[in-house]
Amino acid sequence: MIAGDASNGIRSGGQTGRRGTNARPDRRGRAAAVVTSAAPTTPIVPFSLSAVAMGGRLMIHLDTAGRVGAQPGSDAHDAQMIVNRIERWAGRLTRFTDSSDLARLNADDRTEVPVGPTLAAALRAGATYWEESNGLVDIALLNERLAAEGIAAFAPPGRSWRGGEWSLSFGRRGSAVVSRPVGLRFDLGGIGKGWTADRALQLLNSWPSVVIDADGDLAVRCAPGKSWEMAIEDPRDPESMLAVLHLSAAPNGLPTQWGVATSGTSIHRWAVDGMTRHHLIDPRTGAPASTDVVQATVVAGTALRAEALAKAVVIAGTVDGFAMLAKVGVRGAVILTERGETLALPNTTELLAS
Repeated sequence: MIAGDASNGIRSGGQTGRRGTNARPDRRGRAAAVVTSAAPTTPIVPFSLSAVAMGGRLMIHLDTAGRVGAQPGSDAHDAQMIVNRIERWAGRLTRFTDSSDLARLNADDRTEVPVGPTLAAALRAGATYWEESNGLVDIALLNERLAAEGIAAFAPPGRSWRGGEWSLSFGRRGSAVVSRPVGLRFDLGGIGKGWTADRALQLLNSWPSVVIDADGDLAVRCAPGKSWEMAIEDPRDPESMLAVLHLSAAPNGLPTQWGVATSGTSIHRWAVDGMTRHHLIDPRTGAPASTDVVQATVVAGTALRAEALAKAVVIAGTVDGFAMLAKVGVRGAVILTERGETLALPNTTELLAS
């Protein structure tokens, strides 16, 4: 299941594993997609491992039959290895644990703070997609996020931080120094999940067909002649689907990598001072985005890029969001508007299952 932009932090917990099933994590009223095998290409009957992580559900799907020379039990071993690694990354990137690298950075009152390689890499990912999204995706808005939840005083628009006000200076072995104004704090949220999914996929290069579902950010690899289907849930009715994406690799080609992520305003909502607020902060105002997009699903080459651009589309709105996607180039997008319209980029048609 792909759960849409559950940017409520990175936490971890227990896991369960099973073979030969289309694993379906719990439904929590989110935009979601279910990982299945797809005809007419060779069906994938994956080994699936489920764990509680990153504020939601982590799923690892491995195509055991598609791996030449796979030893009995290697699927469970490798999937568990990835869960363990993700838990270590999560322990460094969460803002919910005082001992994490991110929490220590946020609590430090210095304007220049050294950070380790894992946090530095995730922060660099945030900086990259701040630039590509024209500033709409900003990981330096923790204060504004807490204000939306009613936890902290609202920062007036004139004082709202901007992603361009902080920087990274890299040193040896991936470590870096973060330079930022006093009081600026980071919330990696969905960026951290997309980064985690892509990095985990890289560690499974010996598996031709894999899905890493990091609480809604999917990093997908398809072997030649294989395919996966992703069913995009309708947030108005979790039992209904807006569309089904068919992600595949040509029979005589090379493995193909995909990233799929969904963002929307229908989850993480709070009633504060008599008003309903959501978690997607518009950096231009420092407040929850006022938008005509209820949900956006983006298909790209990586989970991180799909996550960032899906969030940017929701914040930008339908017209500006589609224009941005056309400019930067993605493999597909499906948008649900507040008017009940389901819209898609023209190139999405070839990805829609019949």
